[in-house]
Formats: sequence, structure tokens, C-alpha cells
Amino acid sequence: MQGTQPAELQELEQLLSQLDERMQARVLCTVGAGTLQLPVHAITLGNPAPEVPAVGYFGGVHGLERIGAAVVLAFLRSVLMRLRWDASLAHQLERMRMVFMPVVNPGGLWFGTRANPRGVDLMRNAPVESGERVAPLVGGQRLSRHLPWYRGVRDADMEVESRALCELVETELLSHRFNIAVDCHSGFGLADRIWFPYAHTHAPIAHLAEMHALSEILDQTHLHHRYVFGPQSRQYLTHGDLWDHLYRQACTAPERVHLPLTLEMGSWLWVKKNPRQLLSARGLFNPLIAHREARVLRRHLAWLDFVGRAAGGEAGWRPTGSARERHHALALQRWYGAKTR
Repeated sequence: MQGTQPAELQELEQLLSQLDERMQARVLCTVGAGTLQLPVHAITLGNPAPEVPAVGYFGGVHGLERIGAAVVLAFLRSVLMRLRWDASLAHQLERMRMVFMPVVNPGGLWFGTRANPRGVDLMRNAPVESGERVAPLVGGQRLSRHLPWYRGVRDADMEVESRALCELVETELLSHRFNIAVDCHSGFGLADRIWFPYAHTHAPIAHLAEMHALSEILDQTHLHHRYVFGPQSRQYLTHGDLWDHLYRQACTAPERVHLPLTLEMGSWLWVKKNPRQLLSARGLFNPLIAHREARVLRRHLAWLDFVGRAAGGEAGWRPTGSARERHHALALQRWYGAKTR
């Protein structure tokens, strides 16, 4: 790897040098990676008032999945450039808050590993234990840091990167009465998926109706989109999911609505078109051909923009009363096979 930082971190710091005066940046923590100390940055903009909605964008949690960081960085760049001329975006930001954490795991990006430099998978690192059958290894293990999906030492503090993400969500998202978070990843599959909690149980979340209403407006406004929207538990269960941890924390305040989403980009789409990618670990999780990566970025920028607009306009689609009951019943039928009367 060239330079003294991951390419994604270099790109982020180049963007930080161009920030609009309406944007604030801070270093949440630093991470040791060999002889390097790599910063973990957060960028915020918009109205900080608790009564307005908020949206957060996260990438680079798994260092091997570089495309997740690339998508968030591309969207951050788009927002930064639009602030110079787009009056509608400026007006939108008067009524909502935006938060970016594009490179959560800079050490993993530097070493080209899923885990952080201490060998811990940040998405298996939260204090959440599943009481249901979890797949061996992939669901999280404590056997060895040299095996994938390592959770860390039992009863130890969360990793510094995990704590930084949680603290940012707590202060910048959960402080608002309504918020949406999007965490961008890539993984095996032929479909681009949008997952929501839970990861540790098959039980439906408390805000199932809101998730169904959000999926409905996505279907209505982005005709023929390619996303498969549904609970992560339909795919597999895990211990230690950070978003399960934060969602359960959010639910301690009944008046608060926190909708965490995971964008899981289907990497088999890229491997299918370029089978030689199977020869490298990076190729399993990222589009290696430039024009294909550009196509991926264009596709998902529209989704990230949709999420921001949905958060800002939540009063127009978030169901209440009998509409909420209807969405809850439809969601049970769609995602859990429950029959409605």
C-alpha cells in the first residue's frame, strides 16, 4: 500500500481540507496500526436541535470491504459540492441533522483485513448475546483473534472503534426524536440488500411498522430498484451486533424512533462478471474494475440521498394510529409469514 495511510483515509482528509463552514469535523479516536496512529473522523452538519430528525452514514467497519467506505465518501463529497450551490440542500439542512463516519476501521483498511488491528470484528464486538441458535464462527467466536469473526475477550470493554461509533450515535443521532442510520458493507450474494435489526434474534423489532412504511416509500419513489429489504435475522443470526446494541439502547426512551439500516452490497454480482476476482481476498468483496466501481457508486448514491430525504420528511410517511397497525400487520405477513385477518 502506498503512502502512510489507507487510500480511503487520504481521500477523507483531502475532503476535510475543503469543508464548508457549515460542516464540523472532529477526531473521535486514534487507532494503532503497526507504527502508525490512524485517526477516526466524524463530520456533522445541519440543525442540532433534538426536535428535528437526523440521519447518519457509516462505512469502512470491515477493512476488507473497501467499497463501503467508498460509497460513504462519494456521498459526503456530493453533499460538500452541493452545499456551494444547492439552495434546496441548504433548506433541507435547516430542518435536519446529517452525520458522517466514513472510515470506522482505518486499521483494517490499512492491513486489508475484516477485523481491526487487534483482530476483533467490530460487528461482533457489542455486549449482545443471542439466546437462539447462531451459526458457528460466522455468528461470532471467542476462540482466537487469528480466526475470523472474533468477538474479543469476554467482559472486556468494546474496541476503541466500536466505542467511537456508539458514542457518535448516542450524541448525534439518539439525541434526536427521530433518526435513521445507514451502515454500508459488501458481502456474498447476487442481490443488494437493506437489512434492519435484529441480528441476534428472530423476534420482530418494536418499530416494524416504521420499517415497512420506509420500504413502501422506497418502492413508490424508486421504481424497479434492485434492493431486497428485510430483517437481517432472515439471513443469519449473530452475537455482538453493534446496531442491535444501539437499537436496544434507543428503545429505552419510548418516544424516540431510531431506524438502523445496513446496506449489504452483493459482491457476487462483481465476481460473476469478473471471475478472476476470486483470486484475491479484496476481489471477493469489492468491484476491482474502475468502470464497475463507478457504476456501483452511482447506484448507491441515489439510495443514500433517498435515506436523507426520508429522514428529513419523516412526518409525511411515518405511520401513526390505525395506519401504524396496518403497516405492522403487513410487515409481519411480508417478512415473518404471519397471516393477517
